[in-house]
Amino acid sequence: MTKISKTDAQWQADLDDEQYRITRQAGTEAAFSGVYVDHDDAGSYHCICCNQTLFTSAGKFDSHCGWPSFSAQAEHGVVTHHSDQSHGMDRTEVRCQQCDAHLGHIFDDGPAPTGLRYCINSVALGFDKETS
Repeated sequence: MTKISKTDAQWQADLDDEQYRITRQAGTEAAFSGVYVDHDDAGSYHCICCNQTLFTSAGKFDSHCGWPSFSAQAEHGVVTHHSDQSHGMDRTEVRCQQCDAHLGHIFDDGPAPTGLRYCINSVALGFDKETS
């Protein structure tokens, strides 16, 4: 994977205000507001900033947390994990490996076999519907 590096001004020009706030400033969308919370079409979810495939519908599950949840990455290493001590909490932030976009957070309360819950902002994602 080739690392994508852009200036802040370039990201602002490429993204709408909400996409920029979420992905480049580590924002969070309101719970249950995202287009992919209840989305159940077959396909893959990609980074809105660089189009890197991050998750698939096969790993998506309803965690009732208010954000799209995935039990695994589409391919090992497409997201990176970073310590996040913001807002008085100890969490693990998830970013796109290719462009460093903030996606959401990962928790260890997901389903078997991984036990992981990637809690991801819809705004940080795009979707490619599976074609048959």
